[in-house]
Amino acid sequence: MQALRFTNKKLKLAEILKPNDKNEALVRVVKSGICRTDLEIVKGYANFAGTIGHEFVGVIEEAKDAPNLVGKRVVGEINVGCGICDLCQSGDARHCPQRTVLGIVGRDGAHAEFLTLPTRNLLEVPAEITNEQAVFTEPLAAAYAITEQVSIKPDTKAAVIGDGKLGILCAQSLALKSRNVVLIGKHKEKLSIIEKRNIEGVLLKHAPKLNRQFDIAVEASGSESGFNFALDLLKPRGKLILKSTFHGEAKWQAWRVVVDEITIVGSRCGRFVPALELLKNKAVDVESLISTEFPLRDGVKAMEQATKKGVMKVLLSITD
Repeated sequence: MQALRFTNKKLKLAEILKPNDKNEALVRVVKSGICRTDLEIVKGYANFAGTIGHEFVGVIEEAKDAPNLVGKRVVGEINVGCGICDLCQSGDARHCPQRTVLGIVGRDGAHAEFLTLPTRNLLEVPAEITNEQAVFTEPLAAAYAITEQVSIKPDTKAAVIGDGKLGILCAQSLALKSRNVVLIGKHKEKLSIIEKRNIEGVLLKHAPKLNRQFDIAVEASGSESGFNFALDLLKPRGKLILKSTFHGEAKWQAWRVVVDEITIVGSRCGRFVPALELLKNKAVDVESLISTEFPLRDGVKAMEQATKKGVMKVLLSITD
């Protein structure tokens, strides 16, 4: 089969053997989405080598332990735990110390014709959700996870930094809980997406007027400067939510966290069930985030396109 792989510090489309793990379900990938994490991996993030990609929708081809699932359209939770530790036994493998992560840690990913995952990781996609929408399940789950980690009330004042795909999904997710959400970014055309959802958009150059006004600030810009900028926005005893993954070391002023008694919350993966429900009910807009689509054979070109200024989500069409 064909797969988009990062090996020996090079990205290329390769012919590799179709996966054959009898303990996991075989999934034929229909579409996958290129994520900022994919772009960071090719810069050295996570020291990953193999097939990249973790956002996908596909069809189950084989499932020895669940033959009733064959032919079902699915998305997949990306963290695969050991199944033995306390975290796995509680039903949450996201922080299992032995976990593999699809296309990120120790497991080939979704930018390929086929992948394997345990059946417990696979969720059927409701008929109301298109393939293009289903690809957003993983990033939407990550965005909506903030509402599980931090109490968001109707009067909570929340700022999201970064008008990329993740920032827009975070703003929409928070706006389902709060009527006081602001998205700060550099691009009028991107801010217009959330303004259609009655969420305030503010250009970065106008952001200083908002300093020390927010209960929570979400850093989703992928920029090293985002950390200190978020501290500017927060009230004393505010909460800083870190969503960005980037390859490098951030420089920040620790004394400000101490003096203002800021709580810092790392936020990574979310649960797929709430995300699928949001997509099914049209509670968020994801279609406006799609910039273009490439066939898998043009995967390297697609990755290059995803790095260009102003480009939002780039999809890969794998199979029909």
